Amino acid sequence: MSLDAAATKPHEQLATALADDLSAVNDMIRARMASEHAPRIPEVTAHLIEAGGKRLRPMLTLAAARMCGYDGPYHVHLAATVEFIHTATLLHDDVVDESKQRRGRPTANLLWDNTSSVLVGDYLFARSFQLMVETGSMRVLDILANASATIAEGEVLQLTAAADLATTEDIYLKVVRGKTAALFSAAMEVGGVIAGQDDTTVQALFDYGDALGIAFQIVDDLLDYGGTKAIGKNTGDDFRERKLTLPVIRAVAAADADERAFWERAIAKGRQEEGDLEHAMGLLSKHGTMESTRIDAIGWADKAKTSLDVIPDHPIKAMLVDLADYVVARIT
Repeated sequence: MSLDAAATKPHEQLATALADDLSAVNDMIRARMASEHAPRIPEVTAHLIEAGGKRLRPMLTLAAARMCGYDGPYHVHLAATVEFIHTATLLHDDVVDESKQRRGRPTANLLWDNTSSVLVGDYLFARSFQLMVETGSMRVLDILANASATIAEGEVLQLTAAADLATTEDIYLKVVRGKTAALFSAAMEVGGVIAGQDDTTVQALFDYGDALGIAFQIVDDLLDYGGTKAIGKNTGDDFRERKLTLPVIRAVAAADADERAFWERAIAKGRQEEGDLEHAMGLLSKHGTMESTRIDAIGWADKAKTSLDVIPDHPIKAMLVDLADYVVARIT
């Protein structure tokens, strides 16, 4: 089941509750992605930003700020910052992965070229730092600068771990924390910081984002081995790209000699043949790694919900709790 196919959609409830703020964020994004001298920048940026993404990460910043009673203007800057960082990483990722499709549309690197995608991604990173500086908060700058570095670190770690059958679950978690959870947690954390919340509350917001991001990525990795996603990827993309995700890491650990030889050929050496994806899925099923990974994802979603226990009751809090359930509803 895709995100859009679920019976209830907490991200849409959040979007409705935060409609005015989201409108202001969209206005700021359009204004700041403009370029007087390089028209290709808004062309490439608009192709991705206006492709129907759910704005989940900036919504987390707006939600945290609203839940914490913030009434100033800078949550909009921070939400736009988070979206720019996210978009920059997507542009770079599609080049690294040689992707041809994102959110059901051709990727920017396919429509233009790799050079444009990389350079426009660089521009968006620069714009994101301009936006966060405008808040005047060194703590906010520290959080988002660290998150940007962590994201890049996670991508490099994934690059070095790809096709390496020695990749452990600990390494996988480091990759996920880097490439996905770091921006979820920073998006939540800065919402609390800009609202002047105490350290306990800010830590709770960070913990929610961290656990939600991990659950989100684990679910995404699970869906790659079964089910069509609304985000434009095809079943088996991770297998074809020889990525060691959690279900595969566990299947490799449980493999007998013949199975190990299969993983060596298909993943480590990249000599993939027709029927290999189906065989790989059969091994995941045989060793129960899809089910054990699903249980892990639900556990992280539960941790996200528990993290909010220290936050006073608030309509936004209830939506964030529902969002954690919703992320894993795709695999339950």
